[in-house]
Amino acid sequence: MIKILTMMLACLMPFAATAESIEECQQLAADNYPLVKRYSLIKQTERLTLSNIAKDWLPKIEAYAQGSYQSAVPELPELLKSILASQGQDAKGISALQYRAGINIQQTLYDGGAASAERAVERSRSNADVTRNAVDIYALRQRVNEIYFGWLLAEEHLRLNGEKIRLLKSSADKLAALYNKGVAMGCDVDAVNAELASARQQTLEITATRDCLQKTLSLLCGKEVTSVTKPSAETPAGKGIRPELQLFDSQLSLNAAREKALNAALRPRIGLFAQGYYGYMGYDMFRDMFERTPSLNALAGAKITWNISSLQTNRNDRRKLQAQRDDIEVARETFLFNQRMEETQEQKNIDLKRKLMAEDDEIVALRKRIRMAAEAKLAGGIIDTDNLIQEISRENRAAINRSLHEVEYLKALYELRRIEGE
Repeated sequence: MIKILTMMLACLMPFAATAESIEECQQLAADNYPLVKRYSLIKQTERLTLSNIAKDWLPKIEAYAQGSYQSAVPELPELLKSILASQGQDAKGISALQYRAGINIQQTLYDGGAASAERAVERSRSNADVTRNAVDIYALRQRVNEIYFGWLLAEEHLRLNGEKIRLLKSSADKLAALYNKGVAMGCDVDAVNAELASARQQTLEITATRDCLQKTLSLLCGKEVTSVTKPSAETPAGKGIRPELQLFDSQLSLNAAREKALNAALRPRIGLFAQGYYGYMGYDMFRDMFERTPSLNALAGAKITWNISSLQTNRNDRRKLQAQRDDIEVARETFLFNQRMEETQEQKNIDLKRKLMAEDDEIVALRKRIRMAAEAKLAGGIIDTDNLIQEISRENRAAINRSLHEVEYLKALYELRRIEGE
């Protein structure tokens, strides 16, 4: 039987409840957040778009078939018709009904750098989308901090409320003993028991709050978080790089890539072309005047094209890009300004909580001595139930305030870390 129990315990050991640190919860929440799936989608879109851009260098082949009827066609002069007729040649002329089926092929030799510019734009756009997604996921850290420290505070309340229950239970037992000896009154025992019942009721409420926070954090993390640990009170090591700042940089890079694309649009294009079709009429128009039969026709060559109309909008397009660049810089300055304000406010909050904790230690010590004095009076037969209950509650409140200020201090430290991008 002992061996069986040992084996069962060994099997359960890997599944034992472990406490999760706040850093682990932040990472778990970031990995579990649905937006994390966008990273692979963004990269997939970039890969497919770059593949399509690379295929622009492949020959472009167009197959077609058409039929037409012309209201007027080229004809030979009547004098020439008469001469040809005298020689036995019947010049029917070009038929108004024409048809053909063929293929057009174009091959780019030089595109003015358009494909390279499009690739740069697509990579910059993909990078901007990635950093924008990172900004949304980074904002999740504040939500995790709120829940994590709320859970930590609930645990502290439960611990201190348990200590209050222990003190009230001890006093209730002492009063019950005095009541049995005829020294204390029944109302004194009832008063302490009523306060004890109220404290137990508070335990139920705090437990419900803690369980709600536990389930919420578990949902965010994508796994069952069974307990939390009090983080270390270390000040931020230094400023990191917020994803918002990386987003501004990526947006500026995208803006620069679009400007290069405007330069490419001003350059001429050079390419080869070939056309071939079977139909009527063909390139030999003189033959088609005598024979209205389809023929094979082909044409090949090189051409240079220059879209001069892009010059008409180039200046306005550049002004638009400059306006967008200025807007990004304004957004960056606004973000840095707000970041400095948040850092200042959070640092002041940290300093305040540190001072409050120093005062809390003295208040808790004083309240403990006052409560012990009230208990000593009870042990000595000097019964003042109301005063004893008040002192137990005041000591408990002082301890709760101390824990509250400590948790708020730790929360402010991690909020400062989040603000500074550490």
